[in-house]
Amino acid sequence: MSRRRATTFGFGVLALVVAAVCVRLGFWQLDRLAQRRARNAIVQSRSARPLESVAVLQGQDTTAIHWRRVHVRGVADYAGEIVHATRSQAGSPGVHLLTPVRPLDGEWGDTALLVIRGFVYAPDGRTFDREKARGDDTLEFDALVTSFPPRRPGAVTMPSNARAVRLLDRDTLATLTGHPLAPFVLLALGDTAMVDITKPARVPPPSLTEGPHQSYALQWFGFALVFVVGFAAFVWGPRRRDDDGAPDEPPTG
Repeated sequence: MSRRRATTFGFGVLALVVAAVCVRLGFWQLDRLAQRRARNAIVQSRSARPLESVAVLQGQDTTAIHWRRVHVRGVADYAGEIVHATRSQAGSPGVHLLTPVRPLDGEWGDTALLVIRGFVYAPDGRTFDREKARGDDTLEFDALVTSFPPRRPGAVTMPSNARAVRLLDRDTLATLTGHPLAPFVLLALGDTAMVDITKPARVPPPSLTEGPHQSYALQWFGFALVFVVGFAAFVWGPRRRDDDGAPDEPPTG
């Protein structure tokens, strides 16, 4: 095999492999888009259901209650409150207040509900005036049912603050709050505007946009096309130059 043919063959294999990887990544992004659309449909469907008392969540499968809207009346335990550190909202650094609430509706025993009560401004992502961030002893609010995220590696608590966490691990939070916790997290709904930075503003619910997955898929398919066209140009460009530069055969006869 000549050197030129070997180079062409090697470049062809490389272009084919890279184009195949780009196509695979493009379909992966389309799959993520389909998952996002399916999740959005579930969120919209369950959020549109009539508001119910939090008592209806007792004993239900957490996958069935995720994204439902409930009304909560309960007693807040501010002494057991934890902060989810290094959060941001509207471009400002701060924390999410994780407040254990003992519900007054239903038979919950010793179990408390972990409520994301709101966002408080904190320049270092940890420190704020806890006393000013307190609410009423008895709270009443609407909430969106969310889930504890899957367990992730790494330290849950922050060495610089015993009441601050990096991850929402149910077992660790139960120990820190001093309460057995229900197997779900409630996102308190309401005004998300930060009128007073010392007071908690509600955390916005998850966005229902489709995200950038479709544009990413088109980019990956575009990259695949670039490699295929580039290989074609590599092969046919020199051949055309050779054909155009070859001398004409002398006439016969």
